[in-house]
Amino acid sequence: AVTGARFVLAALRLAGAALLSPGSCTFEDSACGYQWDYAHLPWTLHGEGHYISVDTSYEGEKAVLSSPDLYSEEWSCVRLIYQIATTSDTSPDPARLNLYLRQEGESFDRLLWSTKEQSDSWLIASLDLMNSTKKYKLVLEGEMGQDKSASIAVFEIKITSGYCIECDFEENHLCGYVNRWNPNVNWFVGGGNIRNSQAILPKDHTLNSALGHYMYVDSVYVKHFQEVAQLISPRTTAPISGCLSFYYKLKQESSIVFTLYLRDMSGFYEEIWKTDSALNADWALAEVDFNAPYPMEVTFEVAFNSAKGGYVALDDISFSPVYCSNQTGMPFNPASAGCSFEEDLCNFYQDKKDGPGWRRVKVKRNVYRAGDHTTGFGYYLLANTKFTSQPGYIGRLYGPTLPGNLQFCLRFYYALYGFFKMSGTLAVYLFEENHVVQEKIWSVLDSPKGVWTQAEISFKKPMPCKVVFVSWCKSFWDCGLVALDDVSLSLGSCQAADLLLPSPGECTFEKDECVFTQKKRGRGSWHRKRGPTPTSYTGPKGDHTTGVGYYMYIEASNMVYGQRAYLVSRSLRGTPGKQCLTFFYHMYGAGTGLLSVYLKKEGDDEEIPLWRRTGEQSISWLRGLIEYESDTNYQIIFEAIRGVSIRSDTAIDDILFQAGPCLEVEEIQFSSGYPDSLNEIEY
Repeated sequence: AVTGARFVLAALRLAGAALLSPGSCTFEDSACGYQWDYAHLPWTLHGEGHYISVDTSYEGEKAVLSSPDLYSEEWSCVRLIYQIATTSDTSPDPARLNLYLRQEGESFDRLLWSTKEQSDSWLIASLDLMNSTKKYKLVLEGEMGQDKSASIAVFEIKITSGYCIECDFEENHLCGYVNRWNPNVNWFVGGGNIRNSQAILPKDHTLNSALGHYMYVDSVYVKHFQEVAQLISPRTTAPISGCLSFYYKLKQESSIVFTLYLRDMSGFYEEIWKTDSALNADWALAEVDFNAPYPMEVTFEVAFNSAKGGYVALDDISFSPVYCSNQTGMPFNPASAGCSFEEDLCNFYQDKKDGPGWRRVKVKRNVYRAGDHTTGFGYYLLANTKFTSQPGYIGRLYGPTLPGNLQFCLRFYYALYGFFKMSGTLAVYLFEENHVVQEKIWSVLDSPKGVWTQAEISFKKPMPCKVVFVSWCKSFWDCGLVALDDVSLSLGSCQAADLLLPSPGECTFEKDECVFTQKKRGRGSWHRKRGPTPTSYTGPKGDHTTGVGYYMYIEASNMVYGQRAYLVSRSLRGTPGKQCLTFFYHMYGAGTGLLSVYLKKEGDDEEIPLWRRTGEQSISWLRGLIEYESDTNYQIIFEAIRGVSIRSDTAIDDILFQAGPCLEVEEIQFSSGYPDSLNEIEY
């Protein structure tokens, strides 16, 4: 009989294991096809405790664990139950756990999530995975940091089809929903045959059984007028819009207010649903249109007025990507409100009665006047206030109509020339069409002369509005040129956008040197710098990313003629098919030498030349494009050679690796010098 019981237990366990979807693991008897990278620290499987862990008892920087190959043609949710434990609270470089998505055909892993939060018990992370036709792996990386003793444990990885915001409350992790603790009223788990307080419901909604679970909040402990209980969803990690539905039961003696809010990362709340006061003796279905184009949390909030208020129960939260109402129409595409001005004005326009304020212009590569921001030799907009007949002349540029009640982040680049006083020479207004109200949301204070500088502005208006760029000169004696380029609009605040994880394969040098290292450091090496280089008449005045950030350059005055500096990428994953490398380079100075890019395949000594420029090119940052292929692991090498004089500072910035062929083609891969017809503006 004992063996029979044991057999049943074993059979149950196997059934449980069989129910796990591919990529899911509870780490009971095995790692379920997850493999660790032997080049790094080992993971230890603790079958009795059902977890896998890595700690500082071994010397090393990190441990890497990768899943078997996975497919998900449907939207799915990854839930990760983990714990980071350390002895010190304040380490400058704490232990951290990262989760990456490694997609087929990509040389770089995409960082989905990262945390350094320490805890005494397990925590849960929920991450939406958008549907894709490509194979992928999940890669977990535990970084040990500088802590003397730290351990990182993973208890469970669970991949389910559907959205992370959905929940039936049948599992102990409650899908990552959390109660915001209040001394008197809180959300509790009900059902499962536990005897609850008066809020006992005979059956849940999911299983329609006394064994099923639901969430409930009861007024019995209410001490004050308007006590509030909040249940908060996991934060969305991918843009979703559609219909959010849930079942609820409401029993009230005095008024209960049950409300649904959306909360974005900057703390802004928006009410999206409220109960009508009708009583619901049975489970009622609520449906609400839900739009989360950027990360948001949903808060289920119940407010009681007295201890005899009653209760609210909640179950079966689900989501469908189709709106509940007959709401048709496409969600607003923020790309339609941006422009690089390469082809035309896109959806921007000018008021005829203003006169010719802004003009699209192009500057040939030269050493006196900067070209555009997009490529260095393309088009930008110029408001030339010099040729005005009277001061106060205004050039207005109107953007397309933006929908109301959405949070936006507007970014653009501007450059100013020839003004004595810069403040107020360029301003941005919001224009509400129906009220003819203009609100100034930004104006220039001061900026380096002639450097493309990035501005970013967050705004949210209840009514539809337009963005208007306004240029003007205040007095007849102080007029100059205002240049504008690369206007872009994204959903969510700029602060929230800055918190978003960087795109894989992108390096702006703002924080560090990313995937690049020096072959040897010293006088003949690349330096990370912001602002102008020390020698006059050579090198950039600012970086390409924002105008006030960092770039990499060689300091010619520390080197001798012909000396080389190498910036080498780490080993990148080879993939079948074409890859595109974009970067910006700055070669200004009469003595400028060479800049070359090479591809070095693993196991090969040969460095294959992909691209080269010789001699002075332009006072602008110019865009370089390289299309290449490598099905084996490889490295990309940037080599700068110092020219004949100290006016030979060569710089690079904003490197981007992308899968697939380049969408544009660069005319010349190998060239020397610049054209003769310098310093001409083409209108």
